[in-house]
Amino acid sequence: MTKVTDLPKTILKNVPAQALEDMKAKTPAAALAKSAAHLVSDRKASDILVIDLSERSSITDYFVLCTGRSDVQVQAICHCVAEGLQEQGIRPFSSEGLENGQWALMDYGDVVVHVFQKATRELYDLEKLWVDAPRWTYDAGSAISVEPS
Repeated sequence: MTKVTDLPKTILKNVPAQALEDMKAKTPAAALAKSAAHLVSDRKASDILVIDLSERSSITDYFVLCTGRSDVQVQAICHCVAEGLQEQGIRPFSSEGLENGQWALMDYGDVVVHVFQKATRELYDLEKLWVDAPRWTYDAGSAISVEPS
């Protein structure tokens, strides 16, 4: 399984220099978020978004949001994240919703991974809740780019 240090350099090519410096300063949480984004893309998750909550929440530093097409895919995405991060010695503090596959949450402390089906993601709309937070899209495992705040 891929470790954060093995991620392709193309992942960071679209990140502005200041944002990259900010992300490096916040490691290991930022590295964990990038690793989780890479892992969800391995299972063909769509609409992968990393939201930086480090300056806005005391609960966690990053949300990694993504969408699966079915219950089975949501569960497979979560399984891939759990296995991939476990290989790096990282285990979740807790997980919820894996059984029904509509919205699964994996809490790694500084990073919380949310895996939704499309209708459930639209209903809860966490992107809108944290609209003022910096965010990065992860496009098909090839690049992270900063969205305008």
